[in-house]
Amino acid sequence: MAARLFALARAIVVAAIFVSLWTWFAPRWIAMSKHVALAPQLGVVSIILMLAGGAIMARCVWDFAWTGRGTPAPFDPPRHLVVRGLYRWVRNPMYVGMGLFLVGEALALPAITREMFILIAALWLAVSLLILAYEEPALRGTFGDDYRHYCAHVRRWLPRLTPFDKSTTQP
Repeated sequence: MAARLFALARAIVVAAIFVSLWTWFAPRWIAMSKHVALAPQLGVVSIILMLAGGAIMARCVWDFAWTGRGTPAPFDPPRHLVVRGLYRWVRNPMYVGMGLFLVGEALALPAITREMFILIAALWLAVSLLILAYEEPALRGTFGDDYRHYCAHVRRWLPRLTPFDKSTTQP
């Protein structure tokens, strides 16, 4: 239990730093560079996207810590393959959650909406390259056939229609 609680504490710290960088500091840097004030205009769509994205990220951080005994940071990754929760539907739900949150935030910040969408596109490209060049090879090296089997049944970005169940997909 102590190992799980310590992993959860580490994951919360790492996630808070990472999320605040992109959801708090980046919009303010963009606004400062444009010499505009941020005046959020929350609407139903932006609120729903931010709540959904935040909930997805929180669940993923929980699963990384509680099940995987690690954090979202590459220097402290999960020690166990996480194939539960939202990871049963799509391989990268944490990134999907961050993307949803950022889209909602972009819609709520009309003074920098265009720049936020450019940032989101650049981040998606960078994350895709990171996943292909580093994360997936590292996970294959660490978790071997279990990760290969998981990848064969769960897509990188598009969710499955039914949750992945390792016990029913064994060859």
